[in-house]
Amino acid sequence: GVPSAVTSLRQALEGAGQQAMLRELDARERQYGAHGDPGPALADRIALLDRPAFAGFFDTTGRARPFSLRTLEHPVRVRVDLPERGHAEASRMLARLLLAQFNASVTARADRSLFAFLALDDASHTLTPETVRGLQRLRSVNAGVLLALRSLDDVPEALRTPLLGAVGCRMAFSGVTTWDGQRFADAWGTEWVETRDVTHRTVFADQPLTRAIHAFRKMVTGKAVTTDAVTVRQVERERWSASELAHAVPPGCAVLSLTSIRGERAAPLLLRLAGTG
Repeated sequence: GVPSAVTSLRQALEGAGQQAMLRELDARERQYGAHGDPGPALADRIALLDRPAFAGFFDTTGRARPFSLRTLEHPVRVRVDLPERGHAEASRMLARLLLAQFNASVTARADRSLFAFLALDDASHTLTPETVRGLQRLRSVNAGVLLALRSLDDVPEALRTPLLGAVGCRMAFSGVTTWDGQRFADAWGTEWVETRDVTHRTVFADQPLTRAIHAFRKMVTGKAVTTDAVTVRQVERERWSASELAHAVPPGCAVLSLTSIRGERAAPLLLRLAGTG
């Protein structure tokens, strides 16, 4: 927004014949100083990235080979290591950008024959309403995202239920809290199960001979003569309750539910993650 910087930029664009960029520059000049000007907020965010740790990430010298999400149409494997300890806020911002750009890039692919996949080992503070809506479109464009969260508390409260509804596969690890477990229990729903109730009733005989036989049997066995009444009924129960998820999942195990690309859902199952040794 500094006039001298704008003038220098305009001269450089005019010399390069970048008419489209000149129109963008004119629009930015009209925004400068007006109500809702995004410039200050954008400058603050860029300042977070102006650190030596990100110098190689934003190399503009042309000597490096930068990665672009447009290359997802070709077989490629990329690992992005962010300095989360020293630059936590900047790392979270870059993670949000990666997720948002991934959603946009896989949708715009011309060739969707290759499966595109993004794994975030810490998806805390990366989700927005737009990215959650984007997750619902990934299955139809042959793409997927893995979001690892320590707790659903890391997700804005308004997005927790939509997030569990948008993803096809859900996994609750051992040690989950009852609060998080309740949301998983709600997402997995209920099922009809058959229960059997057995009622024991003491038999009272009317005939003297029968009473004598019952008395003799009680004297020998120590138990009164009874009959069993069995009641079978169908009841609706949670597939996994919040209490079971919090306290009944052994260490090294998790409860996992899967959804196929055709939308077929499998009931949540207890899965052992540790090796057999």
